[in-house]
Amino acid sequence: MRKLINRSEAIVDEMIDGYLAAYGDYVSRVEGRRVVTRAVPKESGKVGLVIGNGSGHEPIAVGWVGRGMLDANALGEVFAAPPPDLILEAIRAADRGAGVLLLISQHAGDVLNGEMAVELARAEGFEVEVLLMYDDISSAPKGSESERRGAPGTTFIYKIVGARAEEGADLTELKALGERVRDQTRTLSAAVAPGISPLTGEPMFSLPEGEIFLGMGVHGEPGFRRMKGATADEVVAAMMEGILDDLPFEAGDEVLAFVNGAGGTTLMELLIVYRAVAKILGARSLRAYKPLVGEYVTTQEMAGFSISLCRADEEMKRLWDAPVAVPFYHR
Repeated sequence: MRKLINRSEAIVDEMIDGYLAAYGDYVSRVEGRRVVTRAVPKESGKVGLVIGNGSGHEPIAVGWVGRGMLDANALGEVFAAPPPDLILEAIRAADRGAGVLLLISQHAGDVLNGEMAVELARAEGFEVEVLLMYDDISSAPKGSESERRGAPGTTFIYKIVGARAEEGADLTELKALGERVRDQTRTLSAAVAPGISPLTGEPMFSLPEGEIFLGMGVHGEPGFRRMKGATADEVVAAMMEGILDDLPFEAGDEVLAFVNGAGGTTLMELLIVYRAVAKILGARSLRAYKPLVGEYVTTQEMAGFSISLCRADEEMKRLWDAPVAVPFYHR
């Protein structure tokens, strides 16, 4: 499949150039580095929020740099974690005198490079804490939550912790809030068709015609169950059973619900999926608070979706509602 690129080695830099040209009122760039920052920095005395991640999953996370969410994003190569020195550059750019919280979506390269960057930053005198993010129930069994992968449910952390950081909470409170959100979040995905790697031009995985793979990771990591010829309602029912039983959610709980498209799934399909999610929530006496539906965490044109639920308290709901001004987040 043909991609609209020039040279494979220039993909990331040319994407950043185009992003800055289009959204320069929101974002800027550390000169000569693949670090995107706010065009207008956060006020002094507030904690900075940073993440480093591989490119190819946009709009996360570069699309969420701005007021109410991230202060800086270090971008790695396509599907590859950024090196420690680049994450360090993002930490430097985000520091406003009150410390920096580094978000790390739990994947091996991201964790290794992120932890090395923190060591370097602390050696330079920066106050930095790490928040490991994980939510994919297919990647490790119940009881081993800390071994799970980061998945689209990390969106709740970006938005809620970002909003509280904007209000001026300190580093200790923000890390604790992020852990609370993480521990109340569960995600499961379904793959319908592979995305095409912009580096090789080849499919990232293969699926037999008519099959849907439950549990597929954002990089094509293997899932755990195949469903053949299933309807949207049947797929959602299987996914929701796993999610709701994993926490477990209880009747009367209020939840944040997020249906994310993997990159090549139409809004029509995503809304049909959410229709099924809403029905199941209602049948379990769970209330969805201001759901989010759209393509935010993608893997090129991969067809599929994920369902994320976060059991929300009043503070989480308030911060979910808080104002945000970034190029690629709305509800």
